[in-house]
Amino acid sequence: MGIHYDYKSTKGNKLMEKQAKRDKKLAEKKAKRLAKDGPKEDKAQPKTLDTSKPITLDFLTNPDKE
Repeated sequence: MGIHYDYKSTKGNKLMEKQAKRDKKLAEKKAKRLAKDGPKEDKAQPKTLDTSKPITLDFLTNPDKE
């Protein structure tokens, strides 16, 4: 039995091993990058509107208002 008879039967396993190896390498890179930079913190939180105030046209169109 030559290699060409064996190829299709082992192809799925080899692809899964390659994917696992690729995932492991990416996880190691990500862990290394996080260790170097430190964990990211979202400092800029989206501003929420006050539900007790009505939304007016002036509120929507005034660019100087915060």
